[in-house]
Amino acid sequence: MNPKEKLLWSIALPGFGQLLNGKYFKGIILISLEIAINVQSDFNELILLSFNGEIEKAIVHTEYQWLMFYPCVYFFAMWDAYKDAGGGKEPYSFLPFAFSAYLVTVGLMYSARVKLFGVLLGTVWFPMLCVIPGVIIGSLLKKVLRKN
Repeated sequence: MNPKEKLLWSIALPGFGQLLNGKYFKGIILISLEIAINVQSDFNELILLSFNGEIEKAIVHTEYQWLMFYPCVYFFAMWDAYKDAGGGKEPYSFLPFAFSAYLVTVGLMYSARVKLFGVLLGTVWFPMLCVIPGVIIGSLLKKVLRKN
C-alpha cells in the first residue's frame, strides 16, 4: 500500500493510517488519544475561533496542559503510519517528524506572545508555522547524519 496515502490519512486524523495498515489496536489507541486531548484542550473551539480571527479569545480558551501533548501524538501517528506502510526506509527518516513535534510544542508555549509582522497568531496559527522549521531542521540533520 502507498505510504503517502497512510501519511495523509494520519494528517486528517491520527490513527486512521494505522487502521489502514491493519494495526487496529494501535489505531484505536491513537484515535482515542486524539479525541481525549482534543476534548480536554478544547482544541476544536480554538480552531474555530482562530479561523474566525478571534485570536485573543482562542488564547484565553487554551488548555495548555492538555494541548501540549497534541503535537507529539500527532506527529508520531503520522510517522508510524508512514513507516508501517513501507515509507521512511532511509536512516534518520524520523527526524523531520520528531523535530516538527518538538518545535510545534515549543511554539505552543510561546504562542500567546509571539507576533509576526505585528500580528498575534495565537495557539493555532503560530504552532502550525513551527512545522516549517521543524521539517527543515530535521531534514538538514538527517542529511548531515547520513553523510557521517
